[in-house]
Amino acid sequence: MPAQDWLRFADLTMHNCHPPMHLVPVSVESIRINQPLPFPLMDKHGVLLAKRSFVIDSRADLAAMAQRGGGLYIDVEDSEAHHRAYVESLHKLVRANKSLGEIANAQITADMLAARNAQENDRPDWLDLQMQANTLLRDSNAAQFMERLLRLNDQLGRHSRRNPDGTLFALVHLSATEVHMYSATHSMLVSVMCGLAAREVLKWPEERETQLCRAALTMNLGMTVLQDQLNRQLEAPTLAQRKIIDAHAARSAEILAEMGVDDLVWLEAVMSHHTQMPGPLQSRTPAQQIARLIQRADMFAARLAPRASRTPISPAAAMQACYFDENRHVDEGGAALIKAVGIYQPGTFVRLATDEIAVVVKRGLNTSTPRVAVLVSRSGMPTMEPTIRETSTRDYRIVASVPHREVKVQVNMERLLPLTAAPASDRPW
Repeated sequence: MPAQDWLRFADLTMHNCHPPMHLVPVSVESIRINQPLPFPLMDKHGVLLAKRSFVIDSRADLAAMAQRGGGLYIDVEDSEAHHRAYVESLHKLVRANKSLGEIANAQITADMLAARNAQENDRPDWLDLQMQANTLLRDSNAAQFMERLLRLNDQLGRHSRRNPDGTLFALVHLSATEVHMYSATHSMLVSVMCGLAAREVLKWPEERETQLCRAALTMNLGMTVLQDQLNRQLEAPTLAQRKIIDAHAARSAEILAEMGVDDLVWLEAVMSHHTQMPGPLQSRTPAQQIARLIQRADMFAARLAPRASRTPISPAAAMQACYFDENRHVDEGGAALIKAVGIYQPGTFVRLATDEIAVVVKRGLNTSTPRVAVLVSRSGMPTMEPTIRETSTRDYRIVASVPHREVKVQVNMERLLPLTAAPASDRPW
């Protein structure tokens, strides 16, 4: 039976499932061990078994949890974060020419319907993309690595072209708030920032932009697990950890070659993305140009994200750090990044001349005048509805960046992301 026919059959079969209340069952096999849960796990009565981001240490612990709860369940609203693992396993069975009986034994839940609806609407599920990247970078299985990597890269590219401000908003917000999947979120943000700079400012050919985005996604393959650990570690890196850090660029390129990557520009860019080489981009090879742009974006994104051992610096200060090179001259790559994403990027907070606090939702005509949505009034109270301000006007000009940790209102991405897709102003490049 063709995969498309099987998926239609699965959709029909789901209507015979009757999970209690608002819960949908998930299989024990679909839960990944030693990785943060993307959703809360509950028992059949809706009693919480494990909260979101909890890490289950062993398959035995998970089995015991399932037995104790009469199975594992998630809220139907969380099912989109779970559906991709199930859909991928289903497609894997179909591609392996398994019998219809074997495929039918795969657990069918409301996740499939959520997946189909998400695909039809083509709305990015950022928590799901974050989980995809996290799984990819931690579990590099040669048989599936390239397929999964290219799919993730294509999705990020499609979303950043259709709604660049929304893509930046989501990834900047997740980078500033998520500590358990730092490496994955960081790589996605760097990839998107570099892609925007290459496409909108540097006008690089499509082939080089593709090499750039793939290199950015995979630059830290050699230390993904350690990078997540260091993000939560209060102490300075140990000598053993420092050795892994120093060798990770070469190790990342080595892993990529083992996975079948034969693009020498991609491999060299990954290997060289920490090499300090100030000077004009034009005098460099394509791989060196890519490596330099990744290095500057890497510096920015790393300074923006919180760590257990330090607080993040303001976006404006982070961008200034990548704007100047090792000789304190303007860096061409850093300048292109600032022009592409702005001094105040979507997803960051600012204080206005009115003393209101707002979140940036859209880049403006120049790097310092974005469109913002007010979340905290001048009296310090949360607004009932976000109020749009154009910071290009004197009355609503930006007077300072505001760190995420100082903003006490809860940011609802689903509520704010539509504001990023409003009709764009004409950008001068």
